[in-house]
Amino acid sequence: MATTPLPQVLRIGVISDTHGYLDPKIPHLFEGVSHILHAGDIGGSSIIRELENVAPTTAVVGNTDVGLSFSETEVIILGGLTFFLHHIVDRYHLDRTLEHRINQTQPRVLVFGHTHQQCSEELNGRLFFNPGYSGRPKFNQDRSVAILHCSGTKITAEFLSL
Repeated sequence: MATTPLPQVLRIGVISDTHGYLDPKIPHLFEGVSHILHAGDIGGSSIIRELENVAPTTAVVGNTDVGLSFSETEVIILGGLTFFLHHIVDRYHLDRTLEHRINQTQPRVLVFGHTHQQCSEELNGRLFFNPGYSGRPKFNQDRSVAILHCSGTKITAEFLSL
């Protein structure tokens, strides 16, 4: 009797709004991920170098990242899924330029930051995803990162509190 192998699950670490601070828990939380996506407001390229010690990292600039040499938008294919990274995304009112780029690339997942609020919402066959705020603790603000577990076209989000 032949057995069908279980689909391999790809684990992708997602982070945003570090604002120059990488919580010491993050390398452990992202241990074993295949890739890390940083959705902007990095605060310094040293943050990306530290994340790259954990896994390959793709990052975009945020509105506070003056002088950093990252792009405003990145599109990357991981495990056959297309990911679109951009810091500020209003999922209900996309501006024309952003909407055009999204229509060109047809991503399965749009990763964004800026709001400091977790979001995992399917709209028109796309997952709009924000891992939340991960910078320095302040004003009792919730802090988190996330891992996306991807198997085929199925994506499960796991938010991890800091």
